[in-house]
Amino acid sequence: MNDTFLKACRGEKTDYTPIWIMRQAGRYLPEYQKVRGKVTFLELCKTPELCVEVTLQPIDILHVDAAILFSDILIPLEAMGTPLEFHEGRGPVFPEPIKNQADLDKLRVPDPHEHTGFVMDTIGLLRKELNVPLIGFSGAPFTCATYMIEGGSSKVFWETKKMMFTNPELFHNIMRKITDTTTLYLKAQAKAGAQALQIFDSWAGVLAPCDFEAFALPYVQEIIRDLQDTGLPIIYFANNGATLLELSESSGANVLGLDWRINIGDAIKRLGNVAVQGNLDPFSLLLPKDELKKRIGRILDDAKDAKGHIFNLGHGIHQFTPPEQAKAAVEFVHELSQK
Repeated sequence: MNDTFLKACRGEKTDYTPIWIMRQAGRYLPEYQKVRGKVTFLELCKTPELCVEVTLQPIDILHVDAAILFSDILIPLEAMGTPLEFHEGRGPVFPEPIKNQADLDKLRVPDPHEHTGFVMDTIGLLRKELNVPLIGFSGAPFTCATYMIEGGSSKVFWETKKMMFTNPELFHNIMRKITDTTTLYLKAQAKAGAQALQIFDSWAGVLAPCDFEAFALPYVQEIIRDLQDTGLPIIYFANNGATLLELSESSGANVLGLDWRINIGDAIKRLGNVAVQGNLDPFSLLLPKDELKKRIGRILDDAKDAKGHIFNLGHGIHQFTPPEQAKAAVEFVHELSQK
């Protein structure tokens, strides 16, 4: 097995910089669209054989150094008992958002094998097929909470922040239940065969540092503490988190994911004994290939002093990205980092 990704997570010397791409199994690939055209998104997430197929596609097409389980951060929230729908052009919708304690009391902390066994089945099947490490994942409690409180995606997070500041007890109760759910869910993924775990905090950057420290970070820290007995590398990605770097480092994660809004070298100087992941602007994949290669080279050079570096985009690959550009980026990272 190619374990370069795992070595980088642990801060060990590697022959080249490993790369994988957030949302690498997805809409930009015609091969994915062909599978997706036969089923709804939720049906795809809940059909292990199809999840295996789309997880493997970027490994075969792009030759990335790690696979990430095909699923969605909202799957364990549906397992808690809240209805979840996906609407074309609108994204995820929770038609029964949490407004009060009674709403929360209706939700359970689900057994991950009973309620999301299809995820564990997918992991087991993938481990038989893969020659690169498999990353399992979840959403971070704050990010998950925003969907359950807002009823879906949001631009200003009015309902979430209103609850934080006017009813903090209810907000923390929600975070408590999501945290318990997430810990069990990630432990089950580890037991099923995941070789690293990433926690996506997609909306952490909407918080002031003091609010991140009070309302979000303690729950991430708890999850990561509880995952230590798995022995797996843990990646924490706080999107739009340049103002939260030092706080994010205290999460206990082995690797911090970085978005493109900060120079990776500056981030490394601010951080201590932690590897980094990132941080090419996803839209940079639209550059002419010679300019893309130069930009990748600058990131690799800026990251040369990192404890460990995993190349990635600063967020998920955009659905209209030409696949040949993503493949070129992988080739450039491999070529330039070997010199």
